[in-house]
Amino acid sequence: MMSGFIRRADSFRLALSFLTVLPVGMASPPRELAPARAYFPLVGLLLGGALAALDLGLRQAFPPAVVGALVLAAAVVATRAIHVEGFVDSCDGLLGGATRERRLEILRDPRVGAFGVVGGVVLLLVQFTALAELPGRVRIETLLLFPALSRWAVLVAMEAFPYARREGMGTGFQAGRTRRQMAAGFAVALAASLGLAGVAGVVLLAIASFVALVLGRWMAGMLGGLTGDSYGAINELAAVAVLLAAIVLGNEASSLYGAPFYSGG
Repeated sequence: MMSGFIRRADSFRLALSFLTVLPVGMASPPRELAPARAYFPLVGLLLGGALAALDLGLRQAFPPAVVGALVLAAAVVATRAIHVEGFVDSCDGLLGGATRERRLEILRDPRVGAFGVVGGVVLLLVQFTALAELPGRVRIETLLLFPALSRWAVLVAMEAFPYARREGMGTGFQAGRTRRQMAAGFAVALAASLGLAGVAGVVLLAIASFVALVLGRWMAGMLGGLTGDSYGAINELAAVAVLLAAIVLGNEASSLYGAPFYSGG
């Protein structure tokens, strides 16, 4: 029993160190990283809690636009910009290469091209605007939830599509994967969705899953599978989809359904 607890704790530490800047990783991490996948939505929920707390504090002193910019900056710093970087690289690779081999080659290039620059600017602009415009009645719930659902989307993509390379970061998340890891991640994502946002949370969970499957299929068709950059891009675009959907639900759902749609329990 104790050994099982230690293994779960180590897997959680791996997920936390991989997805955030917190220095909690092990000195010699295992070659199989798949057990850490189960904790991706939980780490996202913890990140969301930090963003929500920051948002509450900032709103006491700053207007919405400044708060949105600072919350976005905090999210990027807290994750070492790993997902944004994956999105930028994916823009260059997927849009700048004519063949599978050339796309994979571009993804390995540390330089950023025109597609990546433009894509990164647009991504951050949309995220900033969405964070600034989140309605007050759904704001805290959404800030808590969207990082968890975007990381659930990464878990869906990891499970549904093969890795494109024989080596690389993603290979560690493929070896040793089990359905139990997927079930654990889904349980956290579903519980958070229902507990924080009720029916609307389930809608947002479905949207994040849909984004992962659609983008994953397109990227896998272009690359012969997914890469670590693909996972980052899926995380960022799933986050955007959840934020935009939350704005729509927050603004329109009450009038459409005659009762608060965005409520837990």
